[in-house]
Amino acid sequence: MRKTFRILSLLIVTLLVLSGCSSKEDESGQGDLLSRIQERGYMIVATEGTWAPWTFHDENDELVGYDIEVAQGIADYLGVDVQFVEGEWDGLFAGLNSQRYDIVANGVEVTTERAETYDFSVPYGYIRTAIIVQDGNDKITSFEDLDGKTTANTLASTYASLAESYGATATGVDDLAQTIELLRAGRVDATLNAEVTYYDYMKQHPDAPIKIAALTEDASEVAIPVRKGEDSASFLAAVNEAIESMRESGRLTEISEKYFGFDISSEN
Repeated sequence: MRKTFRILSLLIVTLLVLSGCSSKEDESGQGDLLSRIQERGYMIVATEGTWAPWTFHDENDELVGYDIEVAQGIADYLGVDVQFVEGEWDGLFAGLNSQRYDIVANGVEVTTERAETYDFSVPYGYIRTAIIVQDGNDKITSFEDLDGKTTANTLASTYASLAESYGATATGVDDLAQTIELLRAGRVDATLNAEVTYYDYMKQHPDAPIKIAALTEDASEVAIPVRKGEDSASFLAAVNEAIESMRESGRLTEISEKYFGFDISSEN
């Protein structure tokens, strides 16, 4: 009888301890990602800050851009502040993987390879990829013409992967400015980038001797990547709700036209 009583007592104590741990876990914000962000009071967003008009610094050195305002809109919907952390492309995803960042907002295109590692929000942008060459280059008029050519792009980007899939050799760069510099100097044959990024660059540099040689027929989807797992499920659902809310209210269209001159938030 005493042995039975002792076992029951131990079970009760164990249950009480576990219950106490669970309560402390909830109180200290160790729940799922959405709960932790809301308890923390801010969402941590990784971005480059060097890729206009998606994410860049204006004449007052303020971080601005389409992605910046989309991220701010998501934070507003969640009822939290937003903390932007700038870094190079590869580091954005390394930080997301290691849980230093909650999301990456940087014109991230949805690809099959990325979808194996991350869950993606609903799209908030649709873009086509352009091959950009020097004005006098008539040897590249299609993606097939990239075979044996050299391109400049961030090596982990979809643009570098696409160029290499057509037989090009990609040279790694840190940002758009360096990319265009290599192209204009004739050190590479071409670069691949978002069509809208080319138009924005030409708006700022109307005399730049570069042109679009070819465009992809289908638009790529731009979305927010989050870490896979049940921990992020409710957060991803909230991000989707925020994006759809901005779409329905017209806010996505408004900020898209502000930065791109037209609406990239709609597939059509």
